[in-house]
Parts: sequence; structure tokens; C-alpha cells
Amino acid sequence: MSTATDAELLASHCAGDPEAFTELVKRHRDRLWAVALRTTGDPEEASDAVQDALISAYRRADQFRGESAVTTWLHRIVVNASLDRMRRRAVRPWVPLPEESGEEGSRAVLIDDSALADPRDAIESRETALEVQAALNELPPDQRAAIVLVDLEGYSVEEASRILECPEGTVKSRCFRGRAKLAERLSHLRNPSREGPVRTQDHGAVTEGGDT
Repeated sequence: MSTATDAELLASHCAGDPEAFTELVKRHRDRLWAVALRTTGDPEEASDAVQDALISAYRRADQFRGESAVTTWLHRIVVNASLDRMRRRAVRPWVPLPEESGEEGSRAVLIDDSALADPRDAIESRETALEVQAALNELPPDQRAAIVLVDLEGYSVEEASRILECPEGTVKSRCFRGRAKLAERLSHLRNPSREGPVRTQDHGAVTEGGDT
């Protein structure tokens, strides 16, 4: 395995090294795939989005100016490719969250771990995962992308703003609105013995408009 940095690998690729870009993809493909899958909600669409993104990155590598990390640049291209596919898709099928959704790097802020089904009950846990992904798929594409990056992939708001190429306030707004919709949609998972939606906590004052 190469000890070169991501930026060095990208520079080597631009200089004609036939192996450099392949090494770069190997380092980050799993996380890029996870982002695409959670954003599109469909494995075929995610696969196509990643393929489109990597082809674009391969061809546009000489446009990378080093103003952000290479991983930020790659994620931006993958997210944009995923959003493009979502906007073109008339019907949005849904799939269970990938197994890595529970990895240490994720921050499951959408619903409390204690509110999920007993992990010993595989069937009920799977049904819960299906419901969570279905609810996520119902969000507008921009809100879903923000929540995937911040709440599921563990990126900071600052990092997500660079990936999505929008102000931090916009990322916060999209996350805030998306969380509120998810909390209402998934209220029965948090309060199985209660009627009516749960009350959501404010994750910070957000006044920026434009996202619905």
C-alpha cells in the first residue's frame, strides 16, 4: 500500500502515474459508497452515482486546486452525482441502511439507540432499519444529503458545508428541518406506548430560509 498522501496520489495521477488514482479510490471507496447509498436510497443508483463521480474525478483531477482536502473534493463529486440522480428519478425506492451504519464513526442522532428495537431481535431490528431508511428517503434531496453527511457520516457542519458548497447556516437549516421531519415520521419508534408525535429538541437557532 502506498504511503503517499491523497494529494500526492492525485498529483501523481495528473502526472501520468497509471496506478495513483486506483490507490486513491481504494482508500475511500467504502465511505463514498456509503454516502451515495444513504443519499440515493437505492444500491443501483448509488453504484451508478459513484461510477459517474469517479469518472468525473478521474477526468477533472487537474482542476483540483488544493483548497480543501482530497476526500472533501471526492465526496462533493459523489454527493452531486447522487443528488442529480435523485432529481431525475420519478419514483424513490427504499432499501435498508447498510451494515456499516452502526460503525463507530457514525452519529445516530435521528433516533435514540434506546428507542430502537431490541438488537437481539433481528427481524424487528431490520424492520426498524427499513422504516428509518424509508423516512430518510422521503426528505427533500438537499436535506437528506446534509443529514447523511452530518448525522450518519459524522462530518462537522463546516466540513459538510465545503462538500455541499453552501454556507454553514444552510447546512444547519437543512439538518434542523430534516431532523424535525424525521422525528415526526419516526415518533412511534421513540414513543411506542404513546400517541401523537414526539417533541424534538432544538439543535440550535436556525433562521435561514429557503429549504422546505
